[in-house]
Amino acid sequence: MKDTILIVEDDQDIREVVTILLGREGFKTLQAATGEEALEEIARNPDLIILDVMLPDLDGYEVCRRIRKVSLAPVLFLTAKGSVHEKTAGFEAGGDDYLVKPFFQEELMARIRALLRRYEKYRGKEEIQPDEQYLEAGRFRVGREFNEVFKDGKAVTMTDIEYKIFKLLIRYQNKIFSIQNIYESVWEKPYFYDANNTVMVHIRRLRMAIEDDPRHPSYIRTEWGRGYRFVSE
Repeated sequence: MKDTILIVEDDQDIREVVTILLGREGFKTLQAATGEEALEEIARNPDLIILDVMLPDLDGYEVCRRIRKVSLAPVLFLTAKGSVHEKTAGFEAGGDDYLVKPFFQEELMARIRALLRRYEKYRGKEEIQPDEQYLEAGRFRVGREFNEVFKDGKAVTMTDIEYKIFKLLIRYQNKIFSIQNIYESVWEKPYFYDANNTVMVHIRRLRMAIEDDPRHPSYIRTEWGRGYRFVSE
């Protein structure tokens, strides 16, 4: 089946251009001109969302936060705002990537394909043997192939990016990973300085998901000047 992409953009010209580009590449598309329309379209289970920040009713960050309550589909922010602050806000809201307007068609398609590959990897593979399905450490069980995380037997919801970070840390318990290690392993892109903020935002969100007290983390420890490591008490 072809992947379906929801385009959330109030500028009709941009919305139609992106729709045409995606159609040429074989994708199905849905369109929304407002945040409220986007939230209605989420019920149709798109595989990826391209989301503008500046919308006439809700801003894109608020739309993304609401999407995250019902869907883990990747969110690619497409916007004219490209500052570190704006990117950090997007990642904190639950976004997966950020592309600044104006953009090249090749870069847009490359980012879409990369996000879909990561997403489909965790939801579409055949099951492996039962005794190999999970990594286990203390109170946690983490799916090796799918975004499945359990703490004390109860499911923990997190985005695919946070899942990949957690799986990396829990797979190599007590090993210290630098921010560069984490970024290049999880995002599969060359490290750059601004990636520090990106990784730290996701570590903070991951701690909120798994720690008893995120302000005083017990499991994901900060090793000052070196990076992060997972400790299973």
